[in-house]
Amino acid sequence: MAVASASTFAAASVASRRMQSNSSTVSSSYSSSFCHGSQFFYELSKKGSDRKSLVFHRGLSLRCEVVSRSLDPIDKVDSKKSNIIALEQLKASGIDRYTKERSSIAVIGLNVHTAPVEIREKLALPEAQWPQAIDELCALNHIQEAAVLSTCNRMEIYVVALSQHRGVKEVTEWMSKISGVPVSELCQHRFMLYNKDATRHLFEVASGLDSVVLGEGQILAQVKQVKKLGQGVSGFGRKISGLFERAIIAGKRVRTETNIASGSVSVSSAAVELGQMKLPESSYGAARVLVIGAGKMGKLVIKHLAAKGCTKIVIVNRTEDSVDAIREELKDTEIVYKPLSEMVACASEADIIFTCTASESPLFLKEDVDRLPPVDPKVERRFFIDISVPRNVEPSISDLETAEVYNVDDLKEVVAANKEDRLRKAMEAQGVICEELQKFEAWKDSLETVPTIKNLRAYLERIRASELDKCMSKMGDISEKQKKAISDLSIGMLKKFLQGPMQHLRLDANGCRKPEELLEIMHAVNTMFDLETEIILDTVRTKVQRNQK
Repeated sequence: MAVASASTFAAASVASRRMQSNSSTVSSSYSSSFCHGSQFFYELSKKGSDRKSLVFHRGLSLRCEVVSRSLDPIDKVDSKKSNIIALEQLKASGIDRYTKERSSIAVIGLNVHTAPVEIREKLALPEAQWPQAIDELCALNHIQEAAVLSTCNRMEIYVVALSQHRGVKEVTEWMSKISGVPVSELCQHRFMLYNKDATRHLFEVASGLDSVVLGEGQILAQVKQVKKLGQGVSGFGRKISGLFERAIIAGKRVRTETNIASGSVSVSSAAVELGQMKLPESSYGAARVLVIGAGKMGKLVIKHLAAKGCTKIVIVNRTEDSVDAIREELKDTEIVYKPLSEMVACASEADIIFTCTASESPLFLKEDVDRLPPVDPKVERRFFIDISVPRNVEPSISDLETAEVYNVDDLKEVVAANKEDRLRKAMEAQGVICEELQKFEAWKDSLETVPTIKNLRAYLERIRASELDKCMSKMGDISEKQKKAISDLSIGMLKKFLQGPMQHLRLDANGCRKPEELLEIMHAVNTMFDLETEIILDTVRTKVQRNQK
């Protein structure tokens, strides 16, 4: 066990030095850093182009040489062999792809502000496919964790990337693969944000600040669903889970502590208002209304129709159960259920049709609508208001003289009137978001030190166990009580030695220590004890295990 530990350490040291020479990202300069509990003075300075020098005083040799002298000749031969094997394994595992660049939180996506619905609908993913998408994204070389947020207004991929540039490239290629949209075209419409900017964006999304309808409430439920479906998926890791958890808290606080949600409209209510604007006399009183789909969106449409004075609504849905539940809530409105097989017949008798299903192909084609009988002369045209993504109504139907099609991108005109008032409320919400952003960043920075603490403890424990075995072998026959006393002594010394580094590697309870100072200490400890190679190996090992499942 002692030989294996020393060999592993020596191999890791060689690999670490090789990776340091190849790394394009170098930690900030440190000077006059003292390692608590050891007798060497360590100074790190930057020389020339990204070079580090170690100056050891008091006549002590390099740590690797000290460890090497503690091995007997056979162990030294085994150590050299282990070094060669370890380096070959590093090459084989592709570890050269990973640098010492800190992992980044990034969002790559398209939304209603950057891409038309024609592009967004090709990337839309049903909720049932989100876990599979997370697995596929985390199988990419530089993606460690992932989450998918796909709604009628956006398709956004949140990732923890081992490399920003390579990670974004891989995610963009994956998005192109699942959608059939060329990478060049995606690049014209996508947006990319990193770290604090990515975090702030998700907090604003959850708060309804990035929606077409400012303050819209449905998006928070969709963000909650991302976290719910991510539970149990290995790629929905600690950082991404924490990010969405904090985003949900931010969204709730914005709605309870500001007035942004007061009087706000959702996509569903905006669709109903748009329909009202297109009808004669702007009234649903005499209109023949058909709603396709009785899911979450359909139910909201029906409720808003009833609130606008619609007295009769025909609903086409796969089953009648959800329609019965709506009837119980809206007893003053006549609700008529029809199966999907009667959809075209129902459309022939409707003046305005709302479509809100999860169908991935159009429900209404141009040739089908062209054969429908004309609407009431007072209405002039049959209106299709399609709030589904992918779209349920073929856009070319608008070419007909007898019909007009509107989609989610056409709702902007409905909410333009009260935009100024909502922007004032959005300024209030930014204060809450800034507070939650600081809390998340502090939590995330504290996570950065976890691998260092874990590997430092493991490294020193290996040395303790090795030296304890040597001591016991020299003591001869001693009692169990004496063995326990010696073992307790070594454990006590280890705890005392770790006390200083651990205290400095953890955030103060009152949060006084700056994250930059904490990360400086972390990088110094990593360099002193050659822990970075182990940390990177852990990352690679995790990805390999995930890909083998």
